[in-house]
Amino acid sequence: MLARRIYSTIFWSFLTASSIALFPVAVGVWALTAPFDRRLTVLHQFTCFWGSLYTFVNPLWPVRVHGREKIDPRETYVMVANHLSLLDILVLFRLFRHFKWVSKIENFKIPCIGWNMRLNRYIPLRRGDRDSIREMMTACEETLRDGSSIMMFPEGTRSKNGVLQPFKPGAFELALRTQRPLLPIVIEGTSNALPKRGFVLRGRHPIRVTVLDPIPAERFAGLDAKALTEHTRQLYVDFFDTRA
Repeated sequence: MLARRIYSTIFWSFLTASSIALFPVAVGVWALTAPFDRRLTVLHQFTCFWGSLYTFVNPLWPVRVHGREKIDPRETYVMVANHLSLLDILVLFRLFRHFKWVSKIENFKIPCIGWNMRLNRYIPLRRGDRDSIREMMTACEETLRDGSSIMMFPEGTRSKNGVLQPFKPGAFELALRTQRPLLPIVIEGTSNALPKRGFVLRGRHPIRVTVLDPIPAERFAGLDAKALTEHTRQLYVDFFDTRA
């Protein structure tokens, strides 16, 4: 236990120091590319590198990504992923595909990391605030029209026990409104690697990210948000059943 605490202290110290060092680089990337890069794709790719750095260098978190080739770089998706751990955010950057996060507003207040989220024009949400939810949905629609995919956790918060929670309808209402394809993404292993409570890293836990087949808009024509929500969640249930 002492060894894990020492290792965890080293890891979080590295994360803090590297974030302080990398944020000015992000500002430089933004300043050089923003006038020519309307969607901030270069800055997001740098952020993917920044976020992926912590799984690249940590031997306790080996990450395998399956199905990345299913993500068409010319397409604009409503991306949804299950949510097990704070680590999910870092792991999804390993996709190295363009998207804008929808994230709780508290994350935007984190020094360096949150400032970079604002620089990327990721979309804040104050949970439980109806006005904020409306603003988030409007921002998501504008972002999709502008050609950038959206990444959301439809469970809304991290699972306490690793069990898939009910999905909230927001992402699915968004797909119906904009007629953009849905892209389900399954994360496995992060709840064991970094549990919801505490910051002590556990032993070595392989992590797997699996991109499922996109769901084109014509496939959910005629469905309402509730039916589409349940249909998509069932894809996760079926996936985990095959892995059991």
